[in-house]
Amino acid sequence: MSDQINHECGLALIRLLKPLDFYKKKYGSSAYGLNKLYLMLEKQHNRGQDGAGFASVKLNVGPGHRFMHRERSASQNPIQEIFDRSNSRIKDEKEKNPDWSIESLKKSTAHVSELFLGHVRYGTFGKNSVEAVHPFLRQNNWMHRNLIVAGNFNMTNNKELFDDLVMLGQHPKEMSDTVTVMERIGHFLDDAVYKKYKKLKKDGISKIEASSIIGDQLNLIKVLKKASKDWDGGFVIGGLVGHGDAFVIRDPAGIRPAYYYKDEEVLVVASERPVIKTVFDTPENSIKVLGPGDGLVIKKSGKLIIENVIKPVQKKSCSFERIYFSRGSDIKIYNERKKLGRLVFPQILKAIDNDLKNTVFSYIPNTAEVSFFGLVHEAQDYMNEIAEEKIMQEGKNISREKLKKLLSTRPRIEKVAIKDAKLRTFITDDSSRDELVKHVYDVTYGSIKNTDNLVIIDDSIVRGTTLQKSIIKMLDRLSPKKIIIVSSAPQIRYPDCYGIDMARMGDLIAFRAAIQMIKESNKDEIIKRVYKKCIEENKKDVNKIKNQVKEIYDMFDDDQISSKISKMLKEKDINADVEVIFQSIKNLHTACPDDLGDWYFSGNYPTAGGNKVVNQAYINYYEGSSKRAY
Repeated sequence: MSDQINHECGLALIRLLKPLDFYKKKYGSSAYGLNKLYLMLEKQHNRGQDGAGFASVKLNVGPGHRFMHRERSASQNPIQEIFDRSNSRIKDEKEKNPDWSIESLKKSTAHVSELFLGHVRYGTFGKNSVEAVHPFLRQNNWMHRNLIVAGNFNMTNNKELFDDLVMLGQHPKEMSDTVTVMERIGHFLDDAVYKKYKKLKKDGISKIEASSIIGDQLNLIKVLKKASKDWDGGFVIGGLVGHGDAFVIRDPAGIRPAYYYKDEEVLVVASERPVIKTVFDTPENSIKVLGPGDGLVIKKSGKLIIENVIKPVQKKSCSFERIYFSRGSDIKIYNERKKLGRLVFPQILKAIDNDLKNTVFSYIPNTAEVSFFGLVHEAQDYMNEIAEEKIMQEGKNISREKLKKLLSTRPRIEKVAIKDAKLRTFITDDSSRDELVKHVYDVTYGSIKNTDNLVIIDDSIVRGTTLQKSIIKMLDRLSPKKIIIVSSAPQIRYPDCYGIDMARMGDLIAFRAAIQMIKESNKDEIIKRVYKKCIEENKKDVNKIKNQVKEIYDMFDDDQISSKISKMLKEKDINADVEVIFQSIKNLHTACPDDLGDWYFSGNYPTAGGNKVVNQAYINYYEGSSKRAY
């Protein structure tokens, strides 16, 4: 993705199912769980680089000893920092006590534990301080009422959820959705523990005895059902309870991803399948998907419970996970990305007037490499078909020289652009920053002729800023006849509100193109009419609200918007012709048939709150406000 956007966070949960001494004897490590958690977070580094944190819970710790610990960092290398910190404590303790045992280490040292919850974060709104880094803690002297929460989520109705907590008599310390979600789970956890205790007391059970019984009988599925009743958003939320239970809950549309694996030694949950496969060397088919609306609970005993918590709706898993966010080492995602490249080839063929001889294919940035492979393979197949037809026409009379020429026909491929990873556009002054952006990429001079079409494939085009200020200018230095920018994703027309940092309408180049065309058609009244409709629509009950912003696009087809974007991206000093091609939504669903979440392309939001958010985002745009739409 040439325009960097912050996006999905990453979650990792580990429950060791054997005594800690087992892992020391088998794997030679007193910090087996800690080491595996480190690998799981590093393998999900792509999902969050603004902060990292983890927490652990020790099982069967006596009074007077800490049973919960947490590490968080928002530094430049947060994962490295939090694990260096925790490993140094273990090392220091071993040096201080040469006769250490696993049991003594567990009593004295943080994170020599059986239960872990880790998180990597991209900050979407607000300051990127350590206070915003997950996991969050809710502490209490009752073991069962201690709660640790981390997740990959955004709630569209956080204000309403906050107000509900206030009505319950709570006084939340802030209005962030993480705090709101944690306090809501915490409220029903407290309630469940109190009711259990009240019943046991009535039955004559002592307070000390009641504590272990409450842990055994606590029904976290029931707690999650009550807590999540009014949640609207995309979420995978994990949690640890002080006595040793753990849980993960997924949204009912399956917007955010969650995978789990269990064997005799471990039970783990992660945001991506390859993470589990790589870290635990598991067979591909042993890793399972947590279903939409399902809750996964690991009891202190190690028992796994999976039940539906929220009634599932039509599955709308985020298609951006397949296009860009998730690691391409998942074979399904790898093949889907290749197919995205293949499916866009007919549009490219049309744009180059079938002139493959004078066309060079390349890609920007590196994350577009897999779709580039698919595109080139499709081009090769097309050229092979042409060669076969000519060979058949010639028959036995074909000369060896001509046969050799036909069989050697290949698409022209060049690595025309190289990103300077060390160059950071840290200057905020617009003119100075634009000058820096021009130099983020460099080109391979002499790789293109002035009679060539240059086809560059990208994952997606969001704002178009880097294309306009850097990439197209840089490619134009190669003096091609025509520059064709290909997006393997459709036009991004609407903001996201479930985890991706695409919240402002005015940032989206497809939206800006539509607005410009409306103004050029002297139909400015449409812009104002939609604004008024959005205001009135958002006064309705949230479940009745519809997306009024779709009207902005009703006047134009995909090709018209693409053509306008092409003109917007070509500045006066660009000599080559410029054309921008987008994948169709139909082709997207063909390539990624199991992940149909496309609201940023189609405006069809999977939750009621999404429609309210898109209307509010348009209101903010019209009023010139940059505030958050949810």
